Amino acid sequence: MKTPIYMDNHATTPIDPRVLEAMMPYLTTAFGNAASRNHLYGWEAEAAVDEARQKVAELLGCSAGEIVFTSGATESDNLAIMGAARHYRERGNHVVTCATEHKAVLDSCAELEREGFEVTVLAPDAYGQISPEQVAGALTERTILVTLMLANNEIGTVHRLGEIAAVCRPRGVVVHTDAVQGVGKVPFDVESFGVDLASITAHKIYGPKGCGALYVRGKSPRVRLSPLIHGGGHERGLRSGTLNVPGIVGLGKACELAKAELPEESKRLRRLRNRLHEGIVSRIDGVRLNGYPLPSIDAEGNLEGPEWRLPGNLNVSFGGVEGEALITGIRDVAVSSGAACTSASIEPSHVQKAIGVPDELAYSAIRFGLGRFNTEAEVDYTIGEVVRAVCELRTAGADPTDRRPGAIRAADPPQSG
Repeated sequence: MKTPIYMDNHATTPIDPRVLEAMMPYLTTAFGNAASRNHLYGWEAEAAVDEARQKVAELLGCSAGEIVFTSGATESDNLAIMGAARHYRERGNHVVTCATEHKAVLDSCAELEREGFEVTVLAPDAYGQISPEQVAGALTERTILVTLMLANNEIGTVHRLGEIAAVCRPRGVVVHTDAVQGVGKVPFDVESFGVDLASITAHKIYGPKGCGALYVRGKSPRVRLSPLIHGGGHERGLRSGTLNVPGIVGLGKACELAKAELPEESKRLRRLRNRLHEGIVSRIDGVRLNGYPLPSIDAEGNLEGPEWRLPGNLNVSFGGVEGEALITGIRDVAVSSGAACTSASIEPSHVQKAIGVPDELAYSAIRFGLGRFNTEAEVDYTIGEVVRAVCELRTAGADPTDRRPGAIRAADPPQSG
């Protein structure tokens, strides 16, 4: 086993070697522009894009013509939210979202507010979920869009998206989901879930950075968007710009692998995630699980009950320990405190605030993101490092004279083995 160990797979994932192998020809000899239709180089690039588009569509359960390639999830979210709202403005001006959404969604909604739209931001329950009843209660005659993520990037909570979309569809409300963290990790397809727009990105599913896609429903009903980027008419006029052929090929291969390996990979990650949690809580106290309760699994990693959490996600707070100090204390293990996109902030995560985690525990929250290449040996090493660091930090900051109920005092040192 080598260190450092990477356990921040919700921030980004390493490129799968099989993905890199698929990309290499388009980074070297097959370098043509997919819009160049007068010679072999362009035809070769166009064929590669078409094949990748089909692979993305197969993962999402849609037709290839409903896939629009973008630079990544942030652009896909912006195009979906602002593109739909602006196009359907004559029908209404009301948008519904959730307080735990990614900043790409929340900031897009804030921009719409500056343009005169009304935005309702729903408060989740203590697990981070929004109920279909909440959404139904928020809809008005002027509601044109509901945007809710498939799975949360910080606490891993999975929304009841199919039930929520079923509330919206009879009202003619467009449903967008930021599916970035959930796609390829939990079962999802746009038809059975009933969504109209879905954002994904390659680098969360072992593909390259800088390439993403947006699913745009083509029928029953057809969804229309106002484009954000103009010039050239690429991607059916919805996203102009020379296509990133190597990145698109990588996204396609990553989607192909995710579809094929999701069932077994999910089982393996559940086992590792539960092993990590049990190893920590069995050796130190004052540990709070943030997000939905962990599902029960058998020895093979099969579910014994419902799962409303990403298989590889573990978000926990350590009483009496500051998160950044803990990260420094386990420097051989790469993890996050809060969401990676806001990790430079000294404020508690907006997700932790939204689900009611007290500030002192929100500051101590650590996100472990287990992925395809993590091993059992790495999990066991991480358990030992976390327990050691927490005990050291608590001992250094403990007040031995404080005997109030619930007061944080120095924990017992970790046992060997």
